[in-house]
Amino acid sequence: MDASPLPADLPLTELTRHRRLREQGSLRRADLEAILDAGFVCHLGVVVDGRPLVVPTVYGRDERWLYVHGSVASRSLAGGAPVCVTVTHVDGLILARSVFEHGVNYRSAVVHGEARPVTDPEEKLEGLRRLTEHAAPGQWAYARRPNRKELAATTLLAVSLEHASVKIRTGAPDDGDGPDAALGLWAGVLPLTLVWGAPVTDPALPPDTPVPAHLARRGGTRQG
Repeated sequence: MDASPLPADLPLTELTRHRRLREQGSLRRADLEAILDAGFVCHLGVVVDGRPLVVPTVYGRDERWLYVHGSVASRSLAGGAPVCVTVTHVDGLILARSVFEHGVNYRSAVVHGEARPVTDPEEKLEGLRRLTEHAAPGQWAYARRPNRKELAATTLLAVSLEHASVKIRTGAPDDGDGPDAALGLWAGVLPLTLVWGAPVTDPALPPDTPVPAHLARRGGTRQG
C-alpha cells in the first residue's frame, strides 16, 4: 500500500478535466478534502455484468485513501475494477429572473480510481475506524468494536484520492446585468442548510440511559 503524500494540486487527466463551467472547477486538494469532510454519504459508481450501477454508501478517509464499505454479498463491492465515487452538497437554489438562468449553489467531488479490496486486518480495522469516526466522531471509542465474524462479513474498499475532479458554485444569479433585469422580478438564492436534530433514544433502553456527550452536543449543529 502506497503511503506517500499526495501533491497539493490535483492532476489534470482526461477523466478529471473540466469541460464545462470551468470557472467553477478547482485544482486545490484542500477543496477536495473539505468537500469529503463535510459529508459522510457517497455514491459509488461501478460497472457490474456490463451494466452501470450506482450505490449510496458511507465513507471515511485518510490523507491518501477513501474507504467505502458494505456487505461481502454486494456485487458492487467486489473490488479490482475502475470506480467513480461522488460526493455532493447542495447549498441553495439559484432563482433567477428567467428559468433558463436558474441553478444550484453546490460543492461536488468526483474521485476516479480502481477499487482496492482491503484485506490486511490492521488496515481494515483502521479503515472502519475512520469510516465510523467520519460519520459520528467519538462513536468508535464508545460502542463495541467489530468482532472477527463481523469483520469477515464486511467488505472494505480503498480508492486512491490521487485523481479527482472538484467543482464549487457560490453566489447570486448571473442575469443581474442582462436584459431580464428590467422585468422587475425577484431573484436571489434560497439557501439550504442541514441541521442535526436532538438524539432519539431507542425505546428498548432503560429510561435512565444517558445520551453520550459526543452525540448530545451534535444536536442543533450544522451538517456539511
